[in-house]
Amino acid sequence: MNPTIELLKSHRSIRKFQDWKIRRDLFEDLIRAGQSAATSSHVQAYSIIHVVSSKNRKALVELSGGQHYVAKCSDFLVFCADMKRAMDAAERAGTEVVRGMTEQLLVASIDTALVAQNIATAAESEGLGVCYIGGIRNNPAEVSELLRLPDHVYPVFGMCLGYPDQNPEIKPRLPLASILKEDYYQDEQDAELVAEFDATMHTYYQARTGGNKDTNWSEQLKPLFTSKLRPHMRDFLRGKGFEMK
Repeated sequence: MNPTIELLKSHRSIRKFQDWKIRRDLFEDLIRAGQSAATSSHVQAYSIIHVVSSKNRKALVELSGGQHYVAKCSDFLVFCADMKRAMDAAERAGTEVVRGMTEQLLVASIDTALVAQNIATAAESEGLGVCYIGGIRNNPAEVSELLRLPDHVYPVFGMCLGYPDQNPEIKPRLPLASILKEDYYQDEQDAELVAEFDATMHTYYQARTGGNKDTNWSEQLKPLFTSKLRPHMRDFLRGKGFEMK
């Protein structure tokens, strides 16, 4: 099979890293590869904060929910949706900029995800491991203050980069038939397909933990709709200038 497809299908989240540092020239090549991602109307509505300070890394460990690998990986990045740079440029070009539109939030968030995924793939092609850190949004105001993020810029997620010191199994994904719809959205088979996937994930967790994790995909979703809703995000985004008009 095409080696690029094989690489993409082999993704794992890495949470334990060796002490080796990524060479600066390689690190910058990864960022340049990220910049080659698709971007809406060539806006490139993102900024990437390379967190080098050990003090700031330690602070981000706590702000992201105690994820210690934020401090221990070779390099830690915070990916920010950034409409400020484009708005400022448009104003300097002589237009009266309209701010706070929902579409601007969507464009910036999507651009940010695309550049990050390019970097992740480029890193894995070099034998590096990555781990996305959505916990950055646990305390977005504090993260913004720490990183001195201005209005119209918000932290979407972080990413650990480094040389893996573990070799976890590839986590199964939903059946193709449950996510690939032909012509129209059809979900008549979804309940059956999800039940099959729950059985697959139960087996995976049992094998991975030696029988210590008795759960499945549906059970794992529960916190996303209860304790991990992050209701603070709406007011935070509005306070940063993303008014969602």
